[in-house]
Amino acid sequence: MNIAQILCLHAEKRPDATAILDFHHGRDRSISFAGLALESSRAAALLKSKGVEAGDAVLIFHPMSAELYAALIGSFRLGAIPMFLDPSSGREHMERCCKMWPPKALLASTKVHLLRFVSPALRAIPVKLAIGPPCPATDSWSSTRNVPPLKELFDCAADSPALITFTSGSTGMPKAAVRTHGFLLEQHRVLAQNLGLTPGDVDLTTLPIFVIANLGSGVCSLIAAGDLKSPGAIEPAPIVRQIQTHKPKRAVASPAFLERLADFCAVRQLKLPELENVFVGGAPVFPNLLRKIHGVAPKAAITALYGSTEAEPIAEAAYSEMQPPDLDAMVAGRGLLAGLSVPQIRLSVIQNGWGAPLGPFTASGFESLRVSVGEPGEIVVSGAHVLPGYLHACGDAETKFDVDGVRWHRTGDAGYLDERGRLWLLGRCEALIHDSRGVLYPFSVECAAMQIPGVRRAALIAHVGRRLLALELHKGANPDTASHVREAICWAEVESVIVLKKIPVDKRHNSKVNYMELRRVLGH
Repeated sequence: MNIAQILCLHAEKRPDATAILDFHHGRDRSISFAGLALESSRAAALLKSKGVEAGDAVLIFHPMSAELYAALIGSFRLGAIPMFLDPSSGREHMERCCKMWPPKALLASTKVHLLRFVSPALRAIPVKLAIGPPCPATDSWSSTRNVPPLKELFDCAADSPALITFTSGSTGMPKAAVRTHGFLLEQHRVLAQNLGLTPGDVDLTTLPIFVIANLGSGVCSLIAAGDLKSPGAIEPAPIVRQIQTHKPKRAVASPAFLERLADFCAVRQLKLPELENVFVGGAPVFPNLLRKIHGVAPKAAITALYGSTEAEPIAEAAYSEMQPPDLDAMVAGRGLLAGLSVPQIRLSVIQNGWGAPLGPFTASGFESLRVSVGEPGEIVVSGAHVLPGYLHACGDAETKFDVDGVRWHRTGDAGYLDERGRLWLLGRCEALIHDSRGVLYPFSVECAAMQIPGVRRAALIAHVGRRLLALELHKGANPDTASHVREAICWAEVESVIVLKKIPVDKRHNSKVNYMELRRVLGH
């Protein structure tokens, strides 16, 4: 089944209902489900007229918008494969990604097309389409208006490739995550069930995959105004206006985005009573942020989501169910509570063997790897919405293994299960500190430190043979904050606590600590 079928289903059921609300050229704009279906069918026709066929990759560089999803669905309809990569990762990253699966078409804004002057890979793409002002040697996307819509949908098998994204490749060659039509359909079902997606609802969203789930569920996606490539620097005022105007019941966003929004509202004593549910994910979600969100959205049920590119979602934790003993445990170094795994996934914690291939195993052999309740180990997952492998099996040996023929994914995260079956996160397996005093997990210390007033971000590393905790403080924080942190984490035997103006974070969500860059900043 082609994923486009479920995305377009509501064009027949509720044609006039709004599918996407976005902010375009300084004003609100809306497109109905029927309108999006028409635009996507014209997009498919245009791509076909340029020679794009089923199985061809279409590299798309465009912000979240109606145009993006028309292009995405149009590619699906044709059986072509939308391909996304992060241009902020640099030219070398783009060259490598395009070499792994050479695109047949490039669809991008005029500004992005300028990268062709410095990128041989982009210049080599045969079909070039520009969204926006005219660009030399490039066809205009607006010509879709003059193309008769392509009504038929390519008949896809469940294992037909549907979507390609890439890991950052910050530690080596990027890996290509190829999602099939069957995978996207299963992920849609899991997200719809766990987020409670209901036709007619309006959702504020900043994460592209959740818009796909919304479109398949008849939910209107309110795309947050602003540059979503930098959620940690987003301007909150237009987004608050969007919420007050369109009254979304649900918000799904990254921690950095919601922190900007919550801080803006707190300073101005604004409340967001419209929100009934807030889901925050894409990066570690610490209790201090959940408290902030509750302060400005007091009527909302707030849920922290744990997942990854390869498996979204994995687990969820409701803020309302975090009891004082849970919060005390996080302060005492027990890690970060991620909650119960979603029903559609199998989750285990095994002996930490990160860095070396595993398996294959029999069921009994795998059982012998499982650790006891409360014992730290490596988090592994399996399920229909868990990516079974990467393009050309690049990275499979390190991150996948089989148990009686069933594929499991190694998340690379350390954690443990408590007596109630809840997952607690301890940080990346590769970031743990193992020295003469024992093993120390990053989130044990970072989560505790971030409960101290004034601490915005914390990062634990081994530096020149010493345990070092870097802190990034909120503006106007108490000058003695670092001392208070040192006292609070005395159990961790951290030798150095330093304050940095900024702790480096990932480029995508602006929330995950970039430990490699932090080491570079600190020097030797």
